[in-house]
Amino acid sequence: MSVEKNIVIALLRMSAHSPVSQESINMEAKVAGSVASKLLQRLQDDGLVNLKDAEYEADSLQRMGLAVRALSLGADLEHVSQLLEWQEFESIAGFALERNGFDVAKNVRFKNSRRRWELDVVACKKPLILCIDCKHWQRALHLSALKKIAEEQVERTEAVAEVLPSPSIKIDCHGWTKATFIPVVLSLVEGKFKFYDDVPIVPILKIQDFINQLPAYVDSLKHFEKKNTKTLDDHFS
Repeated sequence: MSVEKNIVIALLRMSAHSPVSQESINMEAKVAGSVASKLLQRLQDDGLVNLKDAEYEADSLQRMGLAVRALSLGADLEHVSQLLEWQEFESIAGFALERNGFDVAKNVRFKNSRRRWELDVVACKKPLILCIDCKHWQRALHLSALKKIAEEQVERTEAVAEVLPSPSIKIDCHGWTKATFIPVVLSLVEGKFKFYDDVPIVPILKIQDFINQLPAYVDSLKHFEKKNTKTLDDHFS
């Protein structure tokens, strides 16, 4: 198991920006070529890496899968987290949401009550506006830490709900008369808690399941309603 873990860690370390040869992987993981070939084939079969022109490559989704595989093999959470690019969380979330018909904006900045705020990802699909915090935490969370993270995301979500409609916030939600704002926390791995105070804590590789189930559970989640007598057209954009 430790040999496979070394291969996976080597791929995570080396595949962020360019394809990598098996020879380089062998050297990085300190694994014999014949053993590495079998393990790399297994990772290919599992859809976690691609072989192209004699080099191995992994997109952001595959790298997240590799990270989860490494953790399942006993790798240290802090070490694995350091091998991931911060933007990979946002990219995967954005891709999954766009594929499901959401309009997505990243790094949304705004002002409210003399404070500056920022939301990692905002996704709109009438009448829902998901306000997502991509947490790249590097250690198992105690309940007190999770409480703080969830409460801060609720605060950000309520703040953006208060200021919209605002022409300064580039969120594409044309022609809406109402909106439901939902705070969401996105994590690398599935933890002990799936919710805190009705705020969903969603593992990155289960975001599709969350999207699929969302319509049935909106009312049971923490949310904020915003209604206008006029349509919100041109204010949300």
